[in-house]
Amino acid sequence: MVPPRIQVFLSSMLALVMLAGAFLLIARFSGTADPAFGPESGTAPSAVKAPLSPPKVQPDLPAPALSNRLVEYHMDVRLTPEENQLTGTQTLTWTHPGKKAVTELYFHLYPNAFASKDTTFMKESGGRLRSDTMPQDGFGSMSITEVKTTDGLSLLHRLQYVQPDDGNINDQTLVKLRLPRPVKGGESITLHLGFQVELPKIFARMGSAGDFTMAGQWFPKLSVYEPAGTRGASEEGWNLHQYHGNSEFYADFGIYSVRIRVPEHYIVAATGFPTKSAVTSDGEKIYQFYADDVHDFAWAASPDFIAAEEAFSAPGVPGVKIKLYLDPLHKHLKDRYFDAAKAALKSYSKWYGTYPYSTLSIVVPPEEGNGAGGMEYPTLITAFGAKDDSPGYELERTVIHEIGHQYFYGMIASNEFEEAWLDEAFTSYAEEKVMELEYGLTPNTAAQAASIAKPSSLTQEAWKYGSHQHYAQNVYTRGKLVLQDIQRHVGAKTMERIMKAYAQKYRFKHPTTADFQQVVEQITESSWQSYFDHYVYGAQMMDVAVESIEGASTGTADHPSYTTTVTLSSRGGPVHQVPVTFAFENGETIRRVWDGSGEAARFKVTSSSPLIWAMADPDYTMVLENKHVNNYLKAGMEAKQVTRWNLSVTKLIETLYGALSW
Repeated sequence: MVPPRIQVFLSSMLALVMLAGAFLLIARFSGTADPAFGPESGTAPSAVKAPLSPPKVQPDLPAPALSNRLVEYHMDVRLTPEENQLTGTQTLTWTHPGKKAVTELYFHLYPNAFASKDTTFMKESGGRLRSDTMPQDGFGSMSITEVKTTDGLSLLHRLQYVQPDDGNINDQTLVKLRLPRPVKGGESITLHLGFQVELPKIFARMGSAGDFTMAGQWFPKLSVYEPAGTRGASEEGWNLHQYHGNSEFYADFGIYSVRIRVPEHYIVAATGFPTKSAVTSDGEKIYQFYADDVHDFAWAASPDFIAAEEAFSAPGVPGVKIKLYLDPLHKHLKDRYFDAAKAALKSYSKWYGTYPYSTLSIVVPPEEGNGAGGMEYPTLITAFGAKDDSPGYELERTVIHEIGHQYFYGMIASNEFEEAWLDEAFTSYAEEKVMELEYGLTPNTAAQAASIAKPSSLTQEAWKYGSHQHYAQNVYTRGKLVLQDIQRHVGAKTMERIMKAYAQKYRFKHPTTADFQQVVEQITESSWQSYFDHYVYGAQMMDVAVESIEGASTGTADHPSYTTTVTLSSRGGPVHQVPVTFAFENGETIRRVWDGSGEAARFKVTSSSPLIWAMADPDYTMVLENKHVNNYLKAGMEAKQVTRWNLSVTKLIETLYGALSW
């Protein structure tokens, strides 16, 4: 359905055409100096640099809405590389989804995370993200220079920085705007903003590195207002969090129409699709992009990009332009990027539903911009910086992982502040499936589980994990292992049904962990409350131990026979179908299975040869088992001795995997 404001515009334009016999573009806002651009419409800009004015979107045939489209952003931004600066204007329309009158709006000003060493992000992260550290004097910030109503009333003096999570007065990543009049449920409000960003030097997702700019989380971004019942909320209200060292993002779906002005020799990659060819004027190159049913907009710019494009279609991918923006160091790897992107789209659309967008852009930053790599935005991802001219499978793995985010971050759009595992763990689970299917790489789940030294609840806020390593071990690794363990319980085919049902039911819906649990229970027709209480809401891992081996000779010299009792116990969370191997002196082995009932199990085995050892889960099929040192026990040796004997090897595995985890 065409929005009412667009219907009015199109009707007015048609009337002018009939009266004047010529096409005219009508500026939407007073003071607009150059015409707005929309798909296949608009005129060329004037020969002088035009002032920034948010463009108006004029799609010829607007696609049916896939989301609730609560926000609509029209933005005009200019990059000034020599000053590492963005200057922009924004016209924002927000539709109130709740019932109670609202007297305040809240905006995320994410670049202010890098304003000083005293911000919440910098204090929590220590100026690091993954292996990247803040460069010397790499600070950046955002300031709002103007806030006006459609009547021209200035609201700039009504802004107030707030810190709901930690009370840190030096943190200005969240700002409250007091409104001149309440907005009732169902009503819309439109505001005009001006803003300026001093770009930080890249180390944490956004900023500049030489001639490369990554504009992620670069504009004043409205917080999410949740009606009662949304994500289990008992009362409606704003979902408010600062920018933390571990947290990522959460926003409403909407429409974005963005004009980007860069130096004329720059190439721009962006969310969505270009609505017309870029135009050069007075030393600037002006791009216009449009995207709908997305909850963010990002772009990258560089004069050094080597751009390539390929069309791709497959079942569930009706037709998408894959756009590649390569650092020159990786220009010879073009085909590998395209192949990985196609493999990801093909599998994910089959498993989780149609990819509904017409474009997918892949940006490969230069080596010095590595901090912007390995990140996801709607219809745009970044690979890791071009540091190695002959990378291994990490090239494909990163592309496949970030494209997975188009589903769990992009379309399903969970709250990454509060339940980050619903994005990162689900994406990691999907990534490993593609890597095994397409490249034959089987994950070492035993080593991954062994790296989890401090398991924590998967549903706690991202910043409460403390260190980034602790966050990554749980949100990425432990969460992914939980999904793999659920698959071990139900089988691969049932797990495919679970994941597809979840992905399709909650597309564009912002689901919670409880929603996923409900899908699991509906598909399997059984309760999973105990499992989720232990491994998802709780902080447990599995820990099966061989507690003791007690044997005796029960035969004769002519007919030897030995009867042995082996005791197993579960020291962690509940277990299911635990395989056990018994090995005898004559080379014979026997397999048994403990169904997991009770806290312990006793197995009595009889053989013509003495038992020499017993081992629980010898093939490491229990992916949530992280203490393998007590899985094995040698007959005649106390469990403590065996534990000491195995501990050094296990610790080595844990250390090595922990060093690789991010």
